[in-house]
Amino acid sequence: MRLDALSRLVRLSLARERKGAFFSAFGVAMGVGALVFFVGLGLGVGRVIRERIFPTDSRLVDVVPPSVSLGLLGGGKLDTAAVERLGALPGVETTYRKMNVRVPAVTRYDGTFFGSRLRMGMEVLAVGVDPGLVQKDVGLAEAKDFKDPGEGKAIPALISTRLLELYNKTFAPARKLPQLSAEMLIGFGFPVEFNRSYVAATSGGPSTTQQAQVVGASDRAMLAGITIPLDTAVRINRAAGADADNYSGVTLVAADPSRVSELVEAVKGMGFEIDDQERRLAENAGAAVTLTTSALALLSILICVLAAVNIAHAMSSSVRARAKEIGVMQAVGASRADVRSIVLAEAAVVGVLGGATGTAAALLLAFAVDRLATGYLPNFPFKPDSFFAFPWTVVLGGVLLGLVAALAGAYFPSRRAAATDPARTLAG
Repeated sequence: MRLDALSRLVRLSLARERKGAFFSAFGVAMGVGALVFFVGLGLGVGRVIRERIFPTDSRLVDVVPPSVSLGLLGGGKLDTAAVERLGALPGVETTYRKMNVRVPAVTRYDGTFFGSRLRMGMEVLAVGVDPGLVQKDVGLAEAKDFKDPGEGKAIPALISTRLLELYNKTFAPARKLPQLSAEMLIGFGFPVEFNRSYVAATSGGPSTTQQAQVVGASDRAMLAGITIPLDTAVRINRAAGADADNYSGVTLVAADPSRVSELVEAVKGMGFEIDDQERRLAENAGAAVTLTTSALALLSILICVLAAVNIAHAMSSSVRARAKEIGVMQAVGASRADVRSIVLAEAAVVGVLGGATGTAAALLLAFAVDRLATGYLPNFPFKPDSFFAFPWTVVLGGVLLGLVAALAGAYFPSRRAAATDPARTLAG
């Protein structure tokens, strides 16, 4: 049968059975729309978790000393020799050392803070890192090399992008302080007094005060503190009589993400531990989102199955009602394949229209939810611009799912229609 003749017959049939076609398409649209909506929601929330709440790089492996040293049996301190051994492991592209400032520190700020008056004192945590780990996030040209400036000069300091988000969404509104961007903070300075604490005991050595200057914000910066050059942390620890020879951690960069599991096993075999707390939190949160999304998607698929059953029932009724019409078509030369094609084409049109309508409704509903969230939800930390993500595969998949559901529902009715005996039908 020619395509133009097939399309004409399908149009005539659907026009005659418009009520049944409408309800069949509506069922498909409900199932597809729910599925696309919930999958988009799951993908959007998962993206926020991966990119903003727990940003991780799949190539990085964070190595820390073991919580219990095994002495001569293996493992122990992360000294220079241990870092060299880690860097020589197969699959390691480069290494970045880290050292905590091992003496307490405080800051007391009393002055103008971006147009507001701020008077505050707090404990400060600091970690020193190799420049290469965070160099791309340094926004101040004079501190681009992220090196120790020496005593008496401002220490370049990076803050965490997540800490800035928490400040903007919780701390600043409660205290009527201005909300800040990373660019606004670049160049801001504050005094830090090392080997001094409001609550903890100090090492007994002299305390030193040095200005810290914010040079940017980074996902790799310490969450609850400041990230400074490694040489600065070494200098401060040495001046206070603290350990300045052993590192707090080493970040290994794998040449390829597929080699991370191999590196993890090799590191553990050397007696060190892996600090994967944030990765585990991200995986647990992602698993919870995936589980919820899967449950809702399963419910949506069930709706699509019910829609397919409804289409099967509607098509079966239509075939019975059109038995003589089908018999006449066969009597004048229509083959069984032609009859089967007509029934399947009718179902395909219903499925595509239902799938496209459901997908469009899901996109519109997601847009409405985002608008309502923007207008009525409080400005909480990590609140995204959109709670949804609709890659083209999801949009196209919604339309195809409608088509598949309709064709599945029409499969047996089409075979029944093709099996009609024209002689018996017309004689009866």
